[in-house]
Amino acid sequence: MKKLLLTTLFCCLLGVVDSHAQQRQTDTFKTPSGKEVKFTCIKHASIMIEYDGMYFYFDPVTTLKPQTDYTAMPRANYIFITHEHSDHFDRMALTQLVSTNTVVFTNPNVSQLYRNARVMKNGDKVVFGDSLTLEAVPAYNTTKGREQYHPRGRDNGYILTLGGLRIYVAGDTEDIPEMAELKDIDIAFLPCNQPYTMTVDQLVRAAKTIKPKVLFPYHYNDTPVSKARLMLTGTGIDTRIRNYQ
Repeated sequence: MKKLLLTTLFCCLLGVVDSHAQQRQTDTFKTPSGKEVKFTCIKHASIMIEYDGMYFYFDPVTTLKPQTDYTAMPRANYIFITHEHSDHFDRMALTQLVSTNTVVFTNPNVSQLYRNARVMKNGDKVVFGDSLTLEAVPAYNTTKGREQYHPRGRDNGYILTLGGLRIYVAGDTEDIPEMAELKDIDIAFLPCNQPYTMTVDQLVRAAKTIKPKVLFPYHYNDTPVSKARLMLTGTGIDTRIRNYQ
């Protein structure tokens, strides 16, 4: 009887995970060559991208609500980790997603915690696969008294280029001067939750600096990011709010 109850409870928990998975929001774009790139919102800073039969994950974590079971998702071809905080780096998620052919890219600090990784520092760029490039760019705090959360030079943001489509995933950062150097960004993921990342005003300034075609505010917890969409009206930036709390 006890075993039956435990089994029923386990199945119910799986049902919650499966139900959430069915409700995940997706957005599909096309590369200049006409191939589809599909973005799936997992939560917070966790993103899945599907392109040309491959799966790319940014900062996958099992923790945070709702908990995520990555064994029910496709194994990763590539994983990108911005930094070592627990809402970005999670060993369990890597265990569930990594196969013998998975390549994990991380900042230097994460490589000390997860040895099977390819290290990238700010300014590094790699070409991998066919028409795939990855650039590591700065991500840090600038507001006085908050620099310790994400010190300059430690963490990565990433620019992933898939068949000519340029995707910027900023990581935990404020609207830093280096954003003015980012060119031809098609899709940008920008964080918005002070004191750790940006205020709504900073997010808007960052978006106007980068000028992406499409903006996804992410990593926003309870920040009212819908204000950013209103503030960006008329800029030509397509701002899309998804469940990246």
